[in-house]
Amino acid sequence: MENSSAFAEPLCIPYRSAGTAGIITKIRLENFMCHSSLQIELGEWINFITGQNGSGKSAILTALCVAFGCRARGTQRASTLKDFIKTGCSYAVVHVEMKNEGEDAFKPEIYGDTIIIERRISESTSSTVLKDHQGKKVASRKEDLQEIVEHFNIDVENPCVIMTQDKSREFLHSGNDKDKFKFFFKATLLQQVNDLLQSIRSNLDAANALVDELESSIRPILKDLKELQSKIKNMEHIEEISQQVDQLKKKLAWTHVHEIDKELQEQSAKVENYRNRVPACQAKINLHLGKMEDLMERLSKKKTHMASIMEKTSEVRRLKEELQNHLRMSTKERLELVEEHSRKLNLVEKLVEKVRWLEQQVGDIHEQHIQNTQAEECEIKKNLKGLQDEVDAAHLVLARLKDEENALSDSLSMGMDEIRKISSEIETYERRRREMSSHVRELLQHQTNKVTAFGGDRVISLLRAIERHCNRFKMPPIGPIGVHLSLIHGDTWAPCVENAIGKLLNAFIVNDHKDSLLLRGCAKEANYNHLQIIIYDFSRPRLDNRIPSKMLPQTQHPTTLSVLRTDNPTILNVLIDLGHAERQVLVRDYDVGKAVAFDKDIANVKEVYTLEGYKMFSRGSVQTILPPNKRTRTGRLCSSFDNQIKDLERDKVNVEEHAEQSRRKKRNAEEEIRNLQDKLQTAKRRRLNAERDLMSKQLAMKDVKDSYAAESSPAPASTVDELHQEISRVQGEIQEKQILLEKLEVRMNEAESKVNELKLSFENLCVSANADIDAFGEAEREVELIEADLHAAEKGKIHYEELMTNRVLPEIKVEEANYQELKEKYEKSIKMASTICPESELEALGGCNGCSTDQLSDQVKRLTRILENESQKYADSIDDLRMMYEKKKRKIFRKQQTYEGFREKLNACQKALDLRWSKFQRNATLLKRQLTWQFNGHLRKKGISGQIKVSYEEKTLSVEVKMPQDASSGTVRDTRGLSGGERSFSTLCFALALHEMTEAPFRAMDEFDVFMDAVSRKISLDTLVDFALAQGSQWIFITPHDISMVKQGERVKKQQMAAPRS
Repeated sequence: MENSSAFAEPLCIPYRSAGTAGIITKIRLENFMCHSSLQIELGEWINFITGQNGSGKSAILTALCVAFGCRARGTQRASTLKDFIKTGCSYAVVHVEMKNEGEDAFKPEIYGDTIIIERRISESTSSTVLKDHQGKKVASRKEDLQEIVEHFNIDVENPCVIMTQDKSREFLHSGNDKDKFKFFFKATLLQQVNDLLQSIRSNLDAANALVDELESSIRPILKDLKELQSKIKNMEHIEEISQQVDQLKKKLAWTHVHEIDKELQEQSAKVENYRNRVPACQAKINLHLGKMEDLMERLSKKKTHMASIMEKTSEVRRLKEELQNHLRMSTKERLELVEEHSRKLNLVEKLVEKVRWLEQQVGDIHEQHIQNTQAEECEIKKNLKGLQDEVDAAHLVLARLKDEENALSDSLSMGMDEIRKISSEIETYERRRREMSSHVRELLQHQTNKVTAFGGDRVISLLRAIERHCNRFKMPPIGPIGVHLSLIHGDTWAPCVENAIGKLLNAFIVNDHKDSLLLRGCAKEANYNHLQIIIYDFSRPRLDNRIPSKMLPQTQHPTTLSVLRTDNPTILNVLIDLGHAERQVLVRDYDVGKAVAFDKDIANVKEVYTLEGYKMFSRGSVQTILPPNKRTRTGRLCSSFDNQIKDLERDKVNVEEHAEQSRRKKRNAEEEIRNLQDKLQTAKRRRLNAERDLMSKQLAMKDVKDSYAAESSPAPASTVDELHQEISRVQGEIQEKQILLEKLEVRMNEAESKVNELKLSFENLCVSANADIDAFGEAEREVELIEADLHAAEKGKIHYEELMTNRVLPEIKVEEANYQELKEKYEKSIKMASTICPESELEALGGCNGCSTDQLSDQVKRLTRILENESQKYADSIDDLRMMYEKKKRKIFRKQQTYEGFREKLNACQKALDLRWSKFQRNATLLKRQLTWQFNGHLRKKGISGQIKVSYEEKTLSVEVKMPQDASSGTVRDTRGLSGGERSFSTLCFALALHEMTEAPFRAMDEFDVFMDAVSRKISLDTLVDFALAQGSQWIFITPHDISMVKQGERVKKQQMAAPRS
């Protein structure tokens, strides 16, 4: 054998990474097929092995297949491995060395940079030994060889890895579409994946059937369990009915007494309520009179202030509107200039392209000089003029349609921005509505039970837990603190007080540490985490009377302590000791608060709180003002929550109206968007039709010009002069357009400067006017509030005056008479009930539960009938039924858990299988498209076109080829209608397309160029070499033909097999 040397003109070699793992470097055969001893070294890139028929070329590929674990029948050269032993010998050896370097190396720490695979075949057995780079034995199991094969992706049975002589001939001769599909399905590994998925699916079906059978086996037992459970529930229900009948009979005796007592209490409360309404009505009348005087004075001041602000801001608003109009017009002018500049620039580019085309025409005219008649020339010119007019008209229509499409796109973008803005507004309104609804629910709950205002439902559970464990406390805990506090001067200072001592309102007070631990346990039992517990000595005397006046703030403003009232001295002491309530000053507004906190230097002032929520204090020379916390909800200390609820309901209705308006705006905007989208789609279709029409007319005109250039025979000199004149005219037009472009750029820069100046002026004006506009808006809102309050105060005063005269005083007399009558009736009824049943026994049963006499009597009769009917249905005791139920339940529970676990795992497997099957189908579709594209790319190198049609349903693959000589007729041939060389080349292109879709470190092809003529073989060899170099892996080509026509390069190695011995 002889090796090819490097050639003078090397091929363009693609870059290959440093890793060369899996490349075959040496093959040594001993007593294998026709070779007694053969050693061949291979290059890293392309290897051509040639030789006469019978020289043993194909035995090299057979040896590779055997070395990598292929069965004898898989090689299609023998039925058993011993058939590969050379005649007259007792054994055969196949020795293969492969590189193991780079990132993809297989266990380099064990094998080193070379892996040696040696397979020895004898008459009875065969063995495989894996050696390292020093020739030392590493492994000998089939699993170790399979691990190497899978690591390097070497599938010798895949025809895209090793295409033996038999596979090559079978592939080239086969005209059966199903055989081609099998070849494609196996080469792309789709066959392997499909078989694996089908096997998994059958196993899953079998497992599901088994689990269904197991689940059906326990259904009778489950049915028995349900029947037992139903019987047990019925028996328990009978016992409950019997107890209820006994209790109802005892409650019935005192029900009448309690009803009269309830009426008496209600009447007493009603009389007291009417009596309390007299001073309350008078106080309300006086309060509304004071409010009216205060509001009239404030209204007069605010209207004077608004008049002064109005004069100041009217001129500013006018200037702002003028600047906005100028800015809008300047921005529009700048955008128009930019658009015009872009159009002019595109026109200049088209003119430059036209000059190049005319210059090319001048060169073409010099090369063409064919005679034609004058009549034909006039006819062609007339046709050209008509086509040019049509092209110009199509240009105008296309430009108009593009302008319409751009305008619709801009309108659509603006509409989408408007919808997003409206959606944001709707979300804001909905969030505010939810917050208001939540606040209203809390206030309603607080109104029902004031305790919930200081901890919610958790504090109710905590108080019940404290009541259950009350005997364990040394002293009962006090709390929550807020429940024991009330405001003295109405609800005016409620926001300030809650801002000052709000953290203490939910707290509980205990006497010592032991009680603290016990209370913490109660809180844990009630699921009340982070409860604030204060340990304070309950025996300490009241402190508010003991504070010297010199230690109190010297101011006329109230303090937190002065506006609070409580009957518990311990709570008062805690507020003084821990909350410093006696040093917290309360003021009405921000300015007064600053004066008290910082300017007047008042002694003993710890903190100042305003009605707006500001907190002010000074520590040394540092003055601090904390803004209001908007998340804090006040009003827990108010005597009534009605006003807050009404205000929130009114605000909620306003927010819902705004939200509904925004939704209507959004629906209208969405409808408009849909109309714009329909119009835009219509405009796009019209524009695409116009573009296609323009393109067809341009192509028609180009065809006429080409035919005119080929057939006309005008004098070259005159035509060249005309083209030169046209070029000069177009160049002059280009210069004019460039001058216009320069002018447009100057105007664009001026417009940009003008826009920036207007923006700056507008921003400065907005900054200067914002303060005045905000002040006017704030004053306007305050006037509206004052007027509303004034109207409400006047209406309230009239209401209470009429209420006092017409209703309160007359009703007091009537209700007092009714009370005396009910009292006499109650005394008579209680004497009669005591003779029937002691009241102590009724209290032990829980009282009457608010039921009337008639209701209790009906319940006793109804339950007695039910008890008699149900007692006759069951003979077994309830204890026997429960024991039987528990026994069957334990028996079935473990099986249910096991079967449910099986079902969950099977469902997970089924879901994973479905996902993998969908991915498999998607990849199969993509591989089909990729195969057609790559097949066509290889055919084009010989001027042929074609396509591959793959049907996974029918399992067929057909190859259609369109030869150059059939281009005019449009005939598409099946490969069976081609010559031998053409069919071999098209089949080779099909094989290369498959090669691009598979990965392997080396590939081999035997007798790939049979049935090819010289031209087809030359194109095929060039195609194979280019593809192999571009593909990057090692290639081994075996052919009996001459390969001198193969491209020469430093990466192409040629070897000649010795001629066979006669």
